[in-house]
Amino acid sequence: MEIKKAVITAAGRNQRALPLQSLVDRDGHAKTALAIIVEEALSAGIAEIAVVVAPGDAPAFRIAAGPLASRLQFLEQTEARGFGQAVLTARDFVESAPFLLLVGDHLYVSREDRPCARQLVETAASQQCSVSAVQSTHESKLPFYGAIGGRRVHGQEALYEVTDVMEKPTPTEAEQRLLVPGLRAGHYLCFFGMHVLTPSVMEILAAAAKASVGTLQLSPALASLATQERYLAYEARGRRYDMGVRYGVLNAQLALALEGHDRDEVLTLLLEHLAHREHTRRAA
Repeated sequence: MEIKKAVITAAGRNQRALPLQSLVDRDGHAKTALAIIVEEALSAGIAEIAVVVAPGDAPAFRIAAGPLASRLQFLEQTEARGFGQAVLTARDFVESAPFLLLVGDHLYVSREDRPCARQLVETAASQQCSVSAVQSTHESKLPFYGAIGGRRVHGQEALYEVTDVMEKPTPTEAEQRLLVPGLRAGHYLCFFGMHVLTPSVMEILAAAAKASVGTLQLSPALASLATQERYLAYEARGRRYDMGVRYGVLNAQLALALEGHDRDEVLTLLLEHLAHREHTRRAA
């Protein structure tokens, strides 16, 4: 299975401004979050990228992409029906090919030389099926993420057969349906913000869109996908940083800085700030 297409969703009401935020990447270069996400996709061998945006947002996103804008197609999500509708907007772009799906409000820091997207794409290619990246997450964070239930693939430390998918489950629902043997108590495998999906998910979403006029979510479609074909979860060697939560952009920037070439300089600045704050507190 060759994965050469990627879809980045960035049309959500609370999401659309976040990819335009300016940060400093691990190499010390100032760029937008969108540019960092696009580079993540390109690092995985992606050749074609579509960015799903709200109507009228394409010019701002084209500017934010900078020199990478020529590598992108912009698709307008004309129906504000949720994340699933955003993904379905790219149906014609995807055609019959598997694709990498990224969300526009997450950044990633890998714990190894391979970026997280490349880890996922290589895993999906070797397993020849849809694979969602996941991260072990404390139950207190369940209101922010979709989560999966499943069992570890025999002989594979970081791979899981997906048996169930729920969108933002309560701790009680997660305990009943999403327990995964081997995880720490109170922890669940929550979505990482990137997936490699077969075009089957587009068919499932299209059918769901016809059957209902309400919000269209991706998680129910993934739950259906798990009943139709092999579907795995991969525990990525890295961490996701959701810019949409409180202090999310700051947390993402610190993560990039502390894993980058200027780590010592950043640590020194943080220590100086804390020392000055403590001195001011004592003098008051």
